[in-house]
Amino acid sequence: MLAWYDWVLLAVSIIIIVLCLLQGGKSEGASGAITGGGLNVFVKTKERGAEKVISILTLVVAIIFFILAILIKILNS
Repeated sequence: MLAWYDWVLLAVSIIIIVLCLLQGGKSEGASGAITGGGLNVFVKTKERGAEKVISILTLVVAIIFFILAILIKILNS
């Protein structure tokens, strides 16, 4: 039987997966690699709007995930 903190870790894991899937791709994919379309690799592009919010949320939830994982490990030992 899972404890309450295991369920919280599971929920945070699912949130991380969803946030990662919501993030847009940063490259053109395989077709860009074949045709040479992705030549602007070192061009600085800033995230704006919803993309920036999702990126920050992913970072915050990932930090929460790691803190929870460490705390659960400490609690179980």
